[in-house]
Amino acid sequence: MNGSRTLATAARVLRQLRHDPRSLALMLLVPCVMLVLLRYVFDGSPRTFDSLGASLLGIFPLITMFLVTSIATLRERTSGTLERLLALPLGKTDLIAGYALAFGLLAVVQSALATGLALWLLGLDVIGSPWLLLLVALLDALLGTALGLFVSAFAASEFQAVQFMPAVIFPQLLLCGLFTPRDRMQPALETLSNLLPMSYAVDGMAQVLRHTDMTADFVRDALVVAACALLVLTLGAATLRRRTA
Repeated sequence: MNGSRTLATAARVLRQLRHDPRSLALMLLVPCVMLVLLRYVFDGSPRTFDSLGASLLGIFPLITMFLVTSIATLRERTSGTLERLLALPLGKTDLIAGYALAFGLLAVVQSALATGLALWLLGLDVIGSPWLLLLVALLDALLGTALGLFVSAFAASEFQAVQFMPAVIFPQLLLCGLFTPRDRMQPALETLSNLLPMSYAVDGMAQVLRHTDMTADFVRDALVVAACALLVLTLGAATLRRRTA
């Protein structure tokens, strides 16, 4: 991987996104709007907001980054931009790393906005450090970025990219423990949930919600989410084609 080529790719993606206000609004503002909506849905039950808000603080960035990254990357493929870039002395790893860096920087901003809003304006009450909450939210956003880059290789249109959301995101949402504890699920579903990264994202948020210090379970959850993001990025580089369909 060449550092200068990776940075040049990231800078190009950021310049394109700067001229796409709708995508920026989806990435930066929608998670905040959803948290505000959730806060006032449970206006009469602040404890419910505390328990759900911490989990959704990680889930909302994952979903929005998945959508925007998959559509933006697919647009590069269908327009021929990706094929022209790969005709240059630019490695697949440089390209994927550049995309990941650009969207990762936006994920940092998105996670900071959502975490700050939840903690200081919406009154989300957590026992642990706000920095740990921010770390998990950031890892979730990076995981969403990695998943979006990966699934864009298998879609032929933006509509198909959106169709991957029920297949990739919804099963994780149902099995992550948000609606019912995972140990109360049917055994086969519990086993499946243990293989899905969103389960560890929710568990990590729960650790910050309940414990004042960093626990061993929190470290495990954060490492699993980070490792899954790295694995999916590697798979994304492996599936990157030099010819667009």
